[in-house]
Amino acid sequence: MVSPLVVIPARLASTRLPDKPLADIAGMPMIVHVLNAALAAAVGPVIVAAADQAICDVVTRAGGTAVLTDPDLPSGSDRAWQAACRIDPDSRHDLIINLQGDLPTFPPGDLRAVVDLMRDERFDIGTLVAPVTSEAERDAASVVKVACDFSSGQAYAPALYFSRQSIPWGAGPLWHHVGVYGWRRAALAQFVDLPPSGLEKRENLEQLRALESGMRIGCTRIQAAPFGVDTPDDLERARRLLGAAKK
Repeated sequence: MVSPLVVIPARLASTRLPDKPLADIAGMPMIVHVLNAALAAAVGPVIVAAADQAICDVVTRAGGTAVLTDPDLPSGSDRAWQAACRIDPDSRHDLIINLQGDLPTFPPGDLRAVVDLMRDERFDIGTLVAPVTSEAERDAASVVKVACDFSSGQAYAPALYFSRQSIPWGAGPLWHHVGVYGWRRAALAQFVDLPPSGLEKRENLEQLRALESGMRIGCTRIQAAPFGVDTPDDLERARRLLGAAKK
């Protein structure tokens, strides 16, 4: 059995949308929407790994748990690891789930899918994929694609490569990678100690560091990629979606 700890890394210093975690969406800061989704999944304790005190304050006021992390950490994975070590120094949790803090419409059931995947001992890391449904999605560099194959009907498939290009070649489904990770604790400890790899720097995708080091990443399918907030236009869309749902 796995014992999950859900960690939501968040920082204010976004270049395209400054102060993004605190942006109001339907009367609630975005980070609180993500926190509530993680709590609703009911897979284990949930903490926000915050690079800024303002995020900690918002989360605490909402009844959540936040850990202040080093603002100079290079990635969300590093932030998740530091927060996990501080909140769980005795390593009671052997599965650390890294949920991005900019997914305010994230379905709680998709988090449970990551936990189910990580019961498969073949994988060091688990992640989510959704079908690519349009040419625009296929061709967008902002949409990360993953080479994995479910054609034999299995529930889980190993990820062979991730790219901003459309992969693999030929007829068949394409898979949109959703950047939510389930890390075995030992794998995350190893990962944050590794230097950035060559392919990671070329594609600007840190999961390639894990593949290049020999870790195995497993994929499980969800129906649709959740809506992420990266730009002011995304924020307005999220406000429309969640405002309508609130009514």
